[in-house]
Amino acid sequence: ADGRVIATPYAKQLAKDLKVDLATVAGTGPNGRITASDVERTAKGGAAPAPAAAPAAAAPAATAPAAAAPAAPAAAAKGTTVAELRGTTKPFTSLQAAVARNMNESLKVPEFRVTMSIETDKFDALYKRLKPHGVTMTALLAKAVGVALASHPVMFAACTPDGNGITYNERINVALAVAMPDGGLITPVLKDADKVDIYQLSRNWADLVKRARGKQLQPDEYNSGTFTISNLGMYGVDTFDAILPPGTAAIMAVGGSKPTVVATADGLIGVRKVMQVNITADHRIVYGADAAEFLQTLKSVIESPDQLLL
Repeated sequence: ADGRVIATPYAKQLAKDLKVDLATVAGTGPNGRITASDVERTAKGGAAPAPAAAPAAAAPAATAPAAAAPAAPAAAAKGTTVAELRGTTKPFTSLQAAVARNMNESLKVPEFRVTMSIETDKFDALYKRLKPHGVTMTALLAKAVGVALASHPVMFAACTPDGNGITYNERINVALAVAMPDGGLITPVLKDADKVDIYQLSRNWADLVKRARGKQLQPDEYNSGTFTISNLGMYGVDTFDAILPPGTAAIMAVGGSKPTVVATADGLIGVRKVMQVNITADHRIVYGADAAEFLQTLKSVIESPDQLLL
């Protein structure tokens, strides 16, 4: 042997997380390859099972004994196969743990939801015009939301910690949920989305995403949002519910835009591109009419989007 340690990508990541030296692990996979189960067994102080009399090319990797603690969902290392994840336990990353804590906090807030359909033909046409100039769809959507929010201050407000009042924020800071490669979510913030021009907003977004992927954001760049957008439209999702981030009044879930048969203003039948947007709001400070009126304004902005260039 040349001294190299042969291990699956997930086994290597798990060994790093559990502080296990791979040189001390006996591999039970094909040709002695170390699997995640082998790493877990070594971390618990267990011995490797006796090897088979002869290696079988199609023999599956040995399975570790069931862990005492329930398995926690976690992101797979890039390149890890589904088979390598089965029967394993991986601790949360610090980011995943923070997300879990926030989700638990959100259960304490009485929420309600309002959905509206919005035609996007003109919005999509504007994006195609601006894309060659570096404008992104994410920034354009954030700009539209920022402009709409300016007329509805309760939608970017917050309930006071004692639950007895409303804090109206001075700035419209739009946070956008971004999935991280190693698990968890982070919400980079486009500050003053109602005031910053769409070109600068797009440059700001590109910079935020680049630094978010490199885990270089400052806390104020991901925890200062006063309204949040979660967009799954690029995955072909039509509509979904988003969970309200603690300390904010509302979050908007955005579905994909697709051709839809609609009744036109002149009473005829036509085909328009339509997307579904769904508001989840804190019912302590936002009422149904508030959310509906905001969505009406947003609908007006997106369906007549040239105002976003002003």
